[in-house]
Amino acid sequence: MKKLLASIFIFLISVGFNTTESNVTTDYRIKTAKKRAKKFLRQQGIPGMSISVSQNGNLIWSEGFGYAKRKPKLKVEPNKTLFRIASISKSITALTLAHLVDSKQIDLNKSIYNYLPSYPTKAYDFNIKELGGHLAGIRHYKGNEFTWNKKISITEGVNIFKNDSLLFAPSTQFSYNTFGYVLLSEIMQKVARTDFNELVKQTVFKPLGMTNTLLEDSEINLPNKTNFYIKKRVLATPVANEYKVAGGGFLSTSEDLIKFGEEIISPKTISKEALSEMTTSQKLKSGKLTGYGIGFSSDYTTNNTPKYYHTGGGVGASTVLLIYPKEQIVISVLTNKSGVKMDDFAKKLEDIFIK
Repeated sequence: MKKLLASIFIFLISVGFNTTESNVTTDYRIKTAKKRAKKFLRQQGIPGMSISVSQNGNLIWSEGFGYAKRKPKLKVEPNKTLFRIASISKSITALTLAHLVDSKQIDLNKSIYNYLPSYPTKAYDFNIKELGGHLAGIRHYKGNEFTWNKKISITEGVNIFKNDSLLFAPSTQFSYNTFGYVLLSEIMQKVARTDFNELVKQTVFKPLGMTNTLLEDSEINLPNKTNFYIKKRVLATPVANEYKVAGGGFLSTSEDLIKFGEEIISPKTISKEALSEMTTSQKLKSGKLTGYGIGFSSDYTTNNTPKYYHTGGGVGASTVLLIYPKEQIVISVLTNKSGVKMDDFAKKLEDIFIK
């Protein structure tokens, strides 16, 4: 009996030590990340930034840095402050697309003309998968299209580029663009017979409890929406993103994006098969991997574990969402300044939380 009690005592002590060690490690990582964040904010001249991190489905760190608005001063709050998430919007569109794949309303390998026969005929046919993977040859912005401040619909947005030639034969090159997602969202709303924004709301935002994520309406001034800056003290000019919402027009909080990332790690609303189509890197006809599925960049950590991510760069916005399914970690970083170098900071956060 004494030996049994001694064994139980030793076991309980070891569990206690392991728990304490784990807490110390987490606390140390957060402390280190916080120092890096403050330095990053200062060096990049960022007015305001929000960072949230979850592990195993639990929020382990969520903090605001700087200001959402400088005059009058309004601090960033990770659960309230609305940032432009820019091209992370493409990931949200991809999850919505996965629902249409699951319901067999869209076949990724079918021509876009199966779903939108009125789209002008091009020199080459291309399918939904190529369109979402930036392989269709659709062009990117030119001129002042990136900063266009005219509120138009998705259908009207397609008119901007629909008569332009494809840049190359589909799947022969990778060419990142947002107009492909304008076209994709037009197809999705036609197929679902539902306004795209309502479709996303019903299939993604509501089921995941993303109560602070929505289309940015350029005519509505929301109280929790950050100001947008091109320099620390210089406001960006207004821009209307309604037509390109699928590629870069949603507002969100860093904490709402954590909820989104956790769905990618442990999907509850879509099948693993449909999710895999979104997160698995596509290939060119040459066999070369593009590093991009549909709405998600796909890569590996230094530990050779998978990671899915997306960066975003918009008017008054630089963002990144990092998802690590093996480690069950999600990291979201949102800022209210254009042109911030997010890649280096994302790598620093990965080194802190993944290694």
